[in-house]
Amino acid sequence: MSQADAALAFTIGIGLALRGCGLLLGGALRPDHPAIAWASAVSVATLAAFVTLAIAAPAGLLATVPLAARLAGLAAGFLAFRLLPGRLLPAMGAGLAALLLARALTG
Repeated sequence: MSQADAALAFTIGIGLALRGCGLLLGGALRPDHPAIAWASAVSVATLAAFVTLAIAAPAGLLATVPLAARLAGLAAGFLAFRLLPGRLLPAMGAGLAALLLARALTG
């Protein structure tokens, strides 16, 4: 096993261990526990950071999408998130749909 393969296996193992610990801890806590609220806030903040990076400094295929289409997706996703409080998945879907529509319209 090469050094890169060992590093990848170690990373996967640590990730699975942390995920398992999270499942054990999450199952033992009430949904309104402060630790659960904190984990939820951290996950939303992480997603927001990735979205900001994808809009401001896109890489790969996303760099071929016009800024107007990226901003339209952001606006639609934000609007959906405000109209459906706490519903992240529909907001992400609305943003993606708007991005694809704007991209199709702008060519």
